[in-house]
Amino acid sequence: MDLKVVKITSLMKLTCLQFLFILSHMRLAFSDAIYLVDAIQGGEMLMKACKPALESSYITKVIHDCKRDSEALYFQFGIKLHNVVDIQIAYFLFEEQEGRTRVLADYISFVGLLADPRYCGISYVEKEEVRVLLRQTSGSFGKKEKLVVLALDEDPNFWTYGQLSELMVCAAADDVRFLLYIYHKMVAKLNQQSLWYLAVRGAMYCRCYCLNDNAFADWPSLPPIPDNLIADENAPEEEILCVLDVPPGKMGRVIGRRGASILSIKESCNAEVFIGGTRGPADKVFIIGPVQQVRKAEAMLRGECWMCFKKFILGIASRF
Repeated sequence: MDLKVVKITSLMKLTCLQFLFILSHMRLAFSDAIYLVDAIQGGEMLMKACKPALESSYITKVIHDCKRDSEALYFQFGIKLHNVVDIQIAYFLFEEQEGRTRVLADYISFVGLLADPRYCGISYVEKEEVRVLLRQTSGSFGKKEKLVVLALDEDPNFWTYGQLSELMVCAAADDVRFLLYIYHKMVAKLNQQSLWYLAVRGAMYCRCYCLNDNAFADWPSLPPIPDNLIADENAPEEEILCVLDVPPGKMGRVIGRRGASILSIKESCNAEVFIGGTRGPADKVFIIGPVQQVRKAEAMLRGECWMCFKKFILGIASRF
């Protein structure tokens, strides 16, 4: 499953939902077909029909980096995306399971994942090269196709422009074509503890940008630690999501020069740290991980926020 979302003010708007299981256009992928669902033309009625499946505990949704997709579904249609396998999370869990050094960036592109010989070992030509190839051979294409290529490169609202062209359909379908294949290859490599981490972190990824006033009380409960893992002497610790407010205008200090402050916290704590970025939510930091590690990262970030506040007060006092 994949979604096409565009920025509307500080929120993300769904335009296409793709299914194998797209949202302005939603893509759905099953083993024998890819379905493109146009959420702009279908509107509220269409998304109400999709809502039970997207929120179901019995239907697994396979996505690469689900945070923004979930944010768009929640704020545009009130859908609480649930029971997600995020293959980006699965990738890093397998790396840790194999004893490799934890990567502080916490991100691998879908193109990079496809290129890994352990999962696909192919280059995503349509994603990386189609724009260059089309430009090189632009003389063989009509005006409409040239405009579509230009839009893919430069127009963030590309997916909101009505009926899908053939090139748009190909670009959308290829984003989900290999998801299920990678999913099956990855899940087969994960042990039971990693599978629990995959489930609980996927649930927290889905809700972390979907801020509300009730601390996610209306979302499904997080997957509990399985009994057989609790009995293990190396039982995993409960995982939590912490949302930390940053004083307005002080996010740069919290992030640090070239991300130095955030990287320092990640080096010190076994926790994932995210910021909303330019697309929102603004002035917030999201921390996911074991309770003790999250509290440690939270304390370090609060220290950065306090230093920002202290300098602000001293700056005001110096004027008098």
